[in-house]
Amino acid sequence: MRSVNPATGEPIRDYPDHGSTRVDAALGRAAEVFDEWRRRPLEDRCAVLRRAAALLRAEVDEHAELMSLEMGKPISEARAEVEKCAWVCEFYADEAASILAPQAVETDARRSSVRFDPIGVVFGIMPWNFPFWQVFRYSAPTLAVGNTALLKHASNVPGCALAIEDVWRRAGVPEGGFATLLISGSEAQALVARPEIAAGTLTGSDAAGRAVAAEAGKHLKQTVLELGGSDPFVVLADADPDDVARSAVTGRMLNSGQSCIAAKRFIVDASIAERFETAMAESMAELGVGDPLDPATQVRPLARLDLVEELHDQVERSLAAGARALVGGERLDRPGFFYAPTVL
Repeated sequence: MRSVNPATGEPIRDYPDHGSTRVDAALGRAAEVFDEWRRRPLEDRCAVLRRAAALLRAEVDEHAELMSLEMGKPISEARAEVEKCAWVCEFYADEAASILAPQAVETDARRSSVRFDPIGVVFGIMPWNFPFWQVFRYSAPTLAVGNTALLKHASNVPGCALAIEDVWRRAGVPEGGFATLLISGSEAQALVARPEIAAGTLTGSDAAGRAVAAEAGKHLKQTVLELGGSDPFVVLADADPDDVARSAVTGRMLNSGQSCIAAKRFIVDASIAERFETAMAESMAELGVGDPLDPATQVRPLARLDLVEELHDQVERSLAAGARALVGGERLDRPGFFYAPTVL
């Protein structure tokens, strides 16, 4: 796997793929560690989560810079992402005891209750657009409850994946209790069937979700999937088009537009459509494009070259179908994977 700086297009570092022998060892170790980790008192596991939060905060600049270099996240957003990861570790450390407390249930039996037990190795397949948050969002509760975790991260952020593994190890997760696997997507799908894997979670495309869910279904394994979306941003006639346009740009350009929860489609009442179009185009044109490590940067490069090419193809097809480009609509003439902020 090759880590490439999207702001320059230059390689950062190559990471050798993990072969089958190393993957087998990681699966075996995660299953073995589970037997010990699940028996640790809950307060001990929660103490590990608190130490992870402390490490993240102490090293926020280092982790934020790594995100910015590997996938181009603006440094201010990267720092905020590290802080959010620390918060989620503390949240589960504080709330795990109440979340996992047995619950009495009224039935016609003498006594009925629900108990919450760890199930084994949870396999996470995570995306590049929030390379720390998506991993901590699943790994913090996974580890708190007493499960172990294996991670297949996106192939363009291997440095982030290994840094997260290092945080958990230094926080006190036993060796192998959280491990990164540098493998391809097809290899990850096949791993879902392995008996060592108890459950899986994926954040990614609809196609990837269908593939993982189908494989898990064959073996009656649980999955949690967060897949693609296309969120509508509706502007009604009584809105102030200038004010709403600024909010619309913020909603669309979250993480430089590379977010499943960003506003995707803008549906505007005809009575204010023209004013809204003009105001949104003006707000988009004012965005500062540049180096992700510069705190003044509002829009940074896309994460990979193929994403730039795919986006430009979408723009050209839209224009051919009758769309009008109010601003942007082209790749920027500079090194790296930059595309002009665009309103069609």
